[in-house]
Amino acid sequence: MTLPYPAIRLKPGREASLLRGHPWLFSGAIAHVDPSLSPGAVAAALASDGRPVGLGFFNGQSDISFRLLTADSSTNIDRDFWKLRIESALSLRRRIIPPGTNAYRLINAEGDGMPGLVVDRYAEVLVITIGTMGMENRRESIVDLLVESLRPKSVLERSEGRSRQREGLEERIGIAHGEDIPERIAINENGLKFEVDAVNGQKTGFFLDQRENRRIIGSVSGSMKVLNAFAYTGAFSVYAASGGADRVVTVEASELACEAAVRNLEINGFSAGHHTVVAADVFTYLRQTDETFDMVILDPPAFAKTRADVERAGRGYKDINLQAVKRLNAGGILATFSCSNHLDEELFQKIVLSAVRDCSRTGQVLRILGAGPDHPVLLSHPEGKYLKGLLLRIL
Repeated sequence: MTLPYPAIRLKPGREASLLRGHPWLFSGAIAHVDPSLSPGAVAAALASDGRPVGLGFFNGQSDISFRLLTADSSTNIDRDFWKLRIESALSLRRRIIPPGTNAYRLINAEGDGMPGLVVDRYAEVLVITIGTMGMENRRESIVDLLVESLRPKSVLERSEGRSRQREGLEERIGIAHGEDIPERIAINENGLKFEVDAVNGQKTGFFLDQRENRRIIGSVSGSMKVLNAFAYTGAFSVYAASGGADRVVTVEASELACEAAVRNLEINGFSAGHHTVVAADVFTYLRQTDETFDMVILDPPAFAKTRADVERAGRGYKDINLQAVKRLNAGGILATFSCSNHLDEELFQKIVLSAVRDCSRTGQVLRILGAGPDHPVLLSHPEGKYLKGLLLRIL
């Protein structure tokens, strides 16, 4: 067959992962590259015997040199291709986003067939993050299609971080379309209210991936004394208070985030005088407090930024879970998370188990937690499942 794009030829047997649906090929899998291919161009991947196995973004400057777009090598990767992908992502969100919610992940990179593109919606503002050269080269077209489909007031771009560095891209932050972004965007989530700083906040301003976990934790927090540690702007605290918690203590190192947590409690009708917000290092707080709790929520930042960090990160996760279990009353609930990509689910569970056992306690697994359904992950791409969590009853 005549291929519509220049080709890369793979080493013998290296097409197997693509045939299983995995969307990545590393540079070591490639035997030959058509010299006309430039970074970010669409390439046809050929098995060593010349069989076409898919089309994808090629970037020889990155360790992940090929990112699969489609297994159909006759496809035309044009504006209509991206329009259909965006429409598919929108169709899923219309089906799964609950009532009373206008903030969610709209496009989740490989999980929605658009490697390197993340789009979050905050009411009438879209926040986009571009992390691959292939998507960078199609930036204007993607923004136009998003505006055409959703008619947002503004599109903010926050393209930053390690993924762009690995692709040979500089960071870019600014307005990609429409009006200036307000300092605080008012959003609704499951009927609760929050303010989001999309310009300066962590990630794209709010941890949208935890929406379902917040709902679950709120549903079991009635009459409890709750500690929300690494709380950022206090979303778990609002859910716990809404669920009937007797008292919520919110601990976060950033004073600006603590101020936002106070506002988020108050706009939902809860007194920050009763539900205490503390600006403190969580490790230090847990060692120094004499209080015990009926529930502890641990949602720390990623301790392992790279694979080389995993051993050190494991010690950090062990320590913080150990200290949390020490502060839990018998029969209390521990909701513990890791968002470290390089620390897999099995290792995380072993670390938490070790912390529980070192306290001479036993843990009952109530739920295995992860990102909400607006963060879909390909079944063939387990690396996309970065958020791991456990809801445990500690005896």
